[in-house]
Amino acid sequence: MDFLSLQEIHHTYFTKTSATTALSDISLEIGEGEFVSFLGPSGCGKTTLLSIIAGLLEPTAGAITLEGKDVQEASKNIGYMLQQDYLFPWKTIEENILLGFKIDGSLNDSNRDYALTLLEKMGLKGVEKQYPKQLSGGMRQRVALVRTLATEPKLLMLDEPFSALDYQTKLKLEDLVSNTLKSFGKTAILVTHDIGEAIAMSDRIFLFSSSPGQIHKTFIMPDELREATPFNARNHEAYSSIFQTVWKELESLEPANKH
Repeated sequence: MDFLSLQEIHHTYFTKTSATTALSDISLEIGEGEFVSFLGPSGCGKTTLLSIIAGLLEPTAGAITLEGKDVQEASKNIGYMLQQDYLFPWKTIEENILLGFKIDGSLNDSNRDYALTLLEKMGLKGVEKQYPKQLSGGMRQRVALVRTLATEPKLLMLDEPFSALDYQTKLKLEDLVSNTLKSFGKTAILVTHDIGEAIAMSDRIFLFSSSPGQIHKTFIMPDELREATPFNARNHEAYSSIFQTVWKELESLEPANKH
């Protein structure tokens, strides 16, 4: 049994005057511990699909199961990390990372210790009593990752989590997130516009076409890239030819440029 299974997902947005099909016939399987990316032109339904997988949106048709359970039942096992860190500015870093436990009423000494240990592992020891505005963008995203991991979700959704960061911080954070998820054996889905990021971080890349969103092609990354850190993967000799291949496929999906 696959860890995450999507069967013939369709989604249509209805208004009083129109119907827009955002996703059509999406079927895919993701194994436990796998890191996959959704890549594609703007408007191809990547974020809509992420919302459906997270149980935030009910698809018009189709079924999604996580470990054999309907995703609506399993939604508490899903963690989200977004482009914005969404830390509460009036709460300390410690209060922010314990929020998941507070919300579901499960906060105790054991999970508080676990969250603080995670913070230390992310190189953030000593910031517990500080507020988000006292930290850099990269540090805040690390706090957001701790908050996501603290409740031990089985599946992580990463919706362009590095796109607001400067390039150097982004590269460091890619490595940190990748190493952390591997060490915990986590399953993750990354939505990104960045081909390089998708290649460097993923086991597989699903390339979407748009209007409506469909899986156009699946790229399986070679073992030598999958086993490397994202930073080293970008410097691997196999990287540039894969980049060119994915780039050409993505170009073929873009509407012809008007001159």
